[in-house]
Amino acid sequence: MTTLPDGRPIPLMTGDERPMLESWLDFHRATLELKCAGLDDKQVRLASAEPSELTLLGLVQHLAEVERTWFQRVFAGLDVPPVHEEETGYVLDPDRGLDEALTVWRREIARGRELTAGRSLDDTGRIADGPMAGLEVSLRWVLIHLVEEYARHNGHADILRERIDGVTGA
Repeated sequence: MTTLPDGRPIPLMTGDERPMLESWLDFHRATLELKCAGLDDKQVRLASAEPSELTLLGLVQHLAEVERTWFQRVFAGLDVPPVHEEETGYVLDPDRGLDEALTVWRREIARGRELTAGRSLDDTGRIADGPMAGLEVSLRWVLIHLVEEYARHNGHADILRERIDGVTGA
């Protein structure tokens, strides 16, 4: 796989559906990590786009929850607790810094990969709770949803990072 000058993998432009979906998800995961690169724990805690209280650290924590929810709870049907004290991941713990949050996030990504390895895009899981409780979703849908979720939050990360130190770019 080729990479951009900033080290992110270039998503596949042609080929089979699953590798393409996974490559786009990997691209967006790498983009989130890039948005946090070079910042200290104080900077990633800054809610820099007022009036929002959203932070880069909160986004990393939230996306760890997203990874766990969709791959473990929904697709694999596992009864696992939230990654963080509250289920959204946005609340910051004064004792949890970026390194720990990224380690947890990467662990959730790895677990999702384990649970989906060798599975068909047509294999399904079931949403356990919330307004869509009981609905069946395919692995294809979960991957598309995660690409969308990361893309939306990477837009937030773009704004937060620019407000923190002026760094812009994909």
